[in-house]
Amino acid sequence: MLRRLQDRFGDLLDVPREKARLPVRRAATGELLVRDQVWSLDRDAAGTALTGADGGTDMTGDAITDLVPIAQVHNERRELIDDNWGEVASVIRLDAERFTTDALLSLDSFSHLEVVFHFHRVPLDKVQEGARHPRNNPEWPLAGIFAQRGKNRPNRIGVSRCRLVKTDGLDLHVVGLDAVDGTPVLDIKPYLRQFGPREEVVQPEWADELMRNYY
Repeated sequence: MLRRLQDRFGDLLDVPREKARLPVRRAATGELLVRDQVWSLDRDAAGTALTGADGGTDMTGDAITDLVPIAQVHNERRELIDDNWGEVASVIRLDAERFTTDALLSLDSFSHLEVVFHFHRVPLDKVQEGARHPRNNPEWPLAGIFAQRGKNRPNRIGVSRCRLVKTDGLDLHVVGLDAVDGTPVLDIKPYLRQFGPREEVVQPEWADELMRNYY
């Protein structure tokens, strides 16, 4: 199990497996080891809260991270270029050690997918937590990182919609997925039109300019 976790973290962090070190410490049932401290899992009607040694609730992302990639993106797109994703063909290949084709049963009855993935090639020291000009273009106004869809975002999580061409075993053939080759995939969902906005979509002019050549 630890060897498998080491492989996973190596792939996720894009480092050799032998450099992905996993410190192990015994924790009692109902406790979680976070940042070398034991945290208890307090459950109530509202769900589960992580409580630290000082009794406070932790709000940091790595305290609750248990995400393991379920698949990987394979395509010819290797450069981190923002535009021209519309005709990019990709294969999303599920982890054969964890999944069988049952996980994809009936998915081919949907035309589009929603894919959650990790911007694994964004260095942590490049993550933005405040405001910036979108794409660092000074002609566009400053916008908070949560008011734009840039990849240099906290937690480096991407969400995209793409067209499903076909399923083939554990492979999903898609078009228009804006993720480079090797991208770890965290979740896949069918896109339902009912989840689209029910009202008119409003966005600033710079967003239209930014997206002009995106697809």
